[in-house]
Amino acid sequence: MVTAIVLLRAERGKVNEVAETLVEIDGVSEVYSVGGRFDLVVILRVASNEALATLVTEKLQTLAGICETETLIAFRAQSKHDLESMFSIGM
Repeated sequence: MVTAIVLLRAERGKVNEVAETLVEIDGVSEVYSVGGRFDLVVILRVASNEALATLVTEKLQTLAGICETETLIAFRAQSKHDLESMFSIGM
């Protein structure tokens, strides 16, 4: 499993609309509205780097209402939860 975190700035007045659109996309695990420099934090979980590339370049970058993104690829997860088993169903 490949996990990435996308920090996203949305157009003014479009945060909720963008979040609702994002959460419906396969590979988008979670969407958080946040304060600070970015408006949304998007957690992506996919099976491979190729799937991540497709998700980011063909799905996220084509959505209306997005001004800026910064994608962070996770190398390791440190968690109290067994994330691999939680998200491995169907992968």
